Amino acid sequence: MTKSIENNLYYRLGIDKPDRGQVRVLQTDSGKVWTYGDLSDMAKSLGQKLIRLGVQQGDRISVQVDKSVEALALYLACLRIGAVYHPLNTAYSLVELDYFIENAAPRVLVCSTDREELLTQLAVRCGVDVVLTLDISGTGSLVSDLPEAQDSAPVSVNSSTAAALLYSSGTTGRPKGIVLTHENLASNAEVLVDLWGFSADDVLLHSLPIYHVHGLFVACHCVLLSGASMLWNAGFEVHKVLEQLGRSSVMMGVPTYYSRLLSLPEFDSGSCKSMRLFISGSAPLLSSTFAEFERRTGHRILERYGMTETGMSTSNPLNGERRAGTVGFPLPGIALRVEDDHGLILAAGEVGNLLVKGPNVFREYWGMPEKTAADFTEDGFFKTGDLATIDAEGYVAIVGRSKDLIITGGLNVYPKEIELVIDRCDGVLESAVIGLSDDDFGERVVAVIVPDGTKHEADLEQGVRRELQESLAGFKRPKDYIFIDSLPRNAMGKVQKALLRERFAD
Repeated sequence: MTKSIENNLYYRLGIDKPDRGQVRVLQTDSGKVWTYGDLSDMAKSLGQKLIRLGVQQGDRISVQVDKSVEALALYLACLRIGAVYHPLNTAYSLVELDYFIENAAPRVLVCSTDREELLTQLAVRCGVDVVLTLDISGTGSLVSDLPEAQDSAPVSVNSSTAAALLYSSGTTGRPKGIVLTHENLASNAEVLVDLWGFSADDVLLHSLPIYHVHGLFVACHCVLLSGASMLWNAGFEVHKVLEQLGRSSVMMGVPTYYSRLLSLPEFDSGSCKSMRLFISGSAPLLSSTFAEFERRTGHRILERYGMTETGMSTSNPLNGERRAGTVGFPLPGIALRVEDDHGLILAAGEVGNLLVKGPNVFREYWGMPEKTAADFTEDGFFKTGDLATIDAEGYVAIVGRSKDLIITGGLNVYPKEIELVIDRCDGVLESAVIGLSDDDFGERVVAVIVPDGTKHEADLEQGVRRELQESLAGFKRPKDYIFIDSLPRNAMGKVQKALLRERFAD
């Protein structure tokens, strides 16, 4: 494959365009304004420093730091010089980090100052050459003694050159390193900018973390590629976000962000006068949240679907019907199909395994060629591990993860189908349906319910049972009901059913 600057994602994002130099790219929650020129200079300087430290094309740069503009610039610096950016969740323990660092084998590890001593010991064990620090304030050894930005071009790469290394959540075993290329990320960004109507006039309200696909790739790439700007928050604080909506045009968030906004009595259509689009992802959006949000604001949240291995694969339309409970249509240039366990393509409306093919799909699992081969079909489709349906009109609905499928008495039960019924019952805030071991049926269906506090548990259970009896076949109805204060979630808001199964196992 031919290498060229034009294949480099940094080049394609257009950050160094001369007409953008004085254009605002973001404003932090402390009020500091950064221009495209400022961000470009920081990325260039950081890239030059990494090269002076011995970083070469293809070297991994592992990063566990709090969200900051300097951290974003470090990611861009890696793209410029052809290094592979490896972001790490700030909540990871030392035990977890030991696995990630040993597996990724980075040339440089960047961490916060308060973890420097511990992670330096880990780095020595794992053979990492350099440990640098970067704090939420934008200070640390990474940014000290920076060389002056030189007006150099990004390195030439080919379309399959690795740009980033991210790890799966590891719910079914050791996390897998997912290699994303410059083409994976660039092609996805270009489609989304067009599909969601991004322009230089947009202001994105950015409260997401940037160690994840959603906040780092989807959000930032859409802004940078279109020449738009961001209100850049260190995290999500609902009252601050409510105030910032009046100065924004687009918001991306996990479902929790939208439910927290709805918890504020003052949140209404007047709060959203300058907004044109609310986008939700990383976890399923409850139909009740979708409906209440529309009732309160007049806006229908746009839900889309993606995963670390594919970036975004589907989206509800910008112009057209956004259907609650669905993730819309396949993106342009991306093919989807639903198969049974034997590889037979299923008819519209049937539940099966979702497969994806397109330029968005990752290159490989890091150092796991057998696993990579096993997760692709002979004709190049990636097996997502998600269960889905595609209706006659082409709308895709995610039913659940294949590992969450419950087989009771030899019959398949899809938790999402039951959760949708439970969640619409009076007195229910949300629910999760799991399968627990059963001597008779193999697995029994169990409903874990978070009440909203308006009913006694006995009355609530009776009402839910009655609704399920009217709505679902007997084998799908839960045998047990468990009431808890909240569902366990990961950093991106996904319910961790594995923890529920472990907690309530007999």
